[in-house]
Order: sequence, then C-alpha cells, then structure tokens
Amino acid sequence: MLENKRFSFKQALVYIALTALTIASPVSSEQSPPPSDQAKRIEAMVNKAAALVETEGKETAFAQFRKRDSEWWFDNTYIFAYDQNLNVLLNPAFPKREGTNPHGEKDANGKAFHDEFLKVVQTKGWGWVDYMFPKPGESKPSQKWSYVKAVNIDGTPGIIGAGFYPE
Repeated sequence: MLENKRFSFKQALVYIALTALTIASPVSSEQSPPPSDQAKRIEAMVNKAAALVETEGKETAFAQFRKRDSEWWFDNTYIFAYDQNLNVLLNPAFPKREGTNPHGEKDANGKAFHDEFLKVVQTKGWGWVDYMFPKPGESKPSQKWSYVKAVNIDGTPGIIGAGFYPE
C-alpha cells in the first residue's frame, strides 16, 4: 500500500511539473510556424520584397506591392511595411491603416503584435510573429503568422513583412 501511495505522489509531481511547463510556455510563444511550403513562400517573398525596396526605392516597390493578384498580393497574403517608429507605410489590404501608428495596439488575445514586429527586427533582423488579425474583407480575427524583416526604406530603417492564416 505504501508503494501505491509513492507512485501516486510521483504521478502528482509529474502532473504538476507538466502543468507548470504548459502554463509557462503557451502556444503563442512559438518562434515560427510549423514548417510548411506556405511559410517558406512567405519568407522568400519578404526577402525578395526587401531587396526590391532597397534597390528600386519605396515609390517603385510599393507601387508593385499594391497590385492585387500579383506575386506580392494574392489570396489573403500581402506585403506590408512600417517605418522605424511603427508608422504604417503600406498595407494594401487595409489601406485605411496607412499613415496610422498602431504602437501598443493589441490583438484579441492582448498581444501588442506591431510592437513584436519591431522587437523581432531590432533583436534578430528578421523573424516570425503570431497574432490574431482579421482576414481581408472580414472583421473577425483569425490566427495569423507574419514574417518580418528589417529593411532600409529610402535611407530610413523600417520593417517589411507578409503573413498567412494557417487555417
């Protein structure tokens, strides 16, 4: 009987430890989406867009990024850009956001995802951020993964990115 109590005590300790680990590392803290062709495509698109901005300049590149049904804007995926102060420079799917500053704005789960974009590019130069955001034409938030990269926009540090909805 004593052995059964020890086993139960060990089981309880394991359960408590696993629960603590689960609480300490929620799914939203993942560093990148699960490997997929979609994620690889987004990374390649953002890297190519950053190179275009740096070689052709903001005006030429942004004009291309605004074209619907192009390599830059298809389905629910589009290129977006911010300056170093989080002013929205480009968001073809939500043009009313351009010229705004969403610093501190939080998603449905309380994540200040724009600030996360800035944090990622300032610390690593590039990376993934997950958050809740409506699909173009919708108002209900859906899970979204965005790949962001530091870029020089006409001599000024900025952010360029694109994302996808995994659902």
